[in-house]
Amino acid sequence: MSAPEKITSLQNPKIKNLKKLEKASERREQNLILIEGLRETVLAQRAGYTITSIFICEEILKEDERYNLKALLAAGSGISVFHISKEVYDSLAYRETTEGIISTARPGDHSLDKMKLGKAPLILVIEGVEKPGNLGAMLRTCDAAHVDAVIICDGKTDVYNPNVVRSSLGTVFTQQIIVCETPQAIQFLKTNGIKIFAAELTGAHVYFSENFKQPSAVVVGTEATGLSAAWINAADARIKIPMLGQIDSLNVSVSAAVLLFEAVRQRTNS
Repeated sequence: MSAPEKITSLQNPKIKNLKKLEKASERREQNLILIEGLRETVLAQRAGYTITSIFICEEILKEDERYNLKALLAAGSGISVFHISKEVYDSLAYRETTEGIISTARPGDHSLDKMKLGKAPLILVIEGVEKPGNLGAMLRTCDAAHVDAVIICDGKTDVYNPNVVRSSLGTVFTQQIIVCETPQAIQFLKTNGIKIFAAELTGAHVYFSENFKQPSAVVVGTEATGLSAAWINAADARIKIPMLGQIDSLNVSVSAAVLLFEAVRQRTNS
């Protein structure tokens, strides 16, 4: 078996293509996503994603991570391996603290008909998310709260935006994520008997007065405009987080965490 190709030039076609994959249009056209980090790549592979190539910077890769890299390569078939210089890696990497690994993979299937739910599912619905960092933070929360699924409606950022992958710490690969339009999501939830809790500043009930032990979908919107009328009208309950300070809203990712962990508290104590 020949040694992996060593890439030292920023003008190398493979490196130029990695830069292209930072754009959503290129990811869609090439049917590829970009993953930075060994942990994130391992999580993607464990979740069933097909890793197509791995770019390794030996100067950065820590000795205690080599076992994980070896296991990853052994578990995947047909992975193209390349070694890259630190200069090339630095031109690609988003994070200051990093593991020396950048990979490409095939995207997952996020269609609504792929949804798998248990007896009393807990779902987070995110409408109109714009900031990749907020989406990534909410995915981390969903992982911690062990939600059954995340439904992203009318999103303005791509699920595989490199900043989503980075800020989610790879949980974008571990969550059951559905991407669809609002009417589809509402119909699915109603058909399956899942109660819709719409979070809004003028909600009729404080969130902790509601019963989240039943099949529940917590719906959050953008900080700028909140939820659309479609979600407000479809809601079984309009809930709010009491605001005691001089500003009238929390960051959407913080709000989602507060609401989801109230559901976790109730379900844990049931």
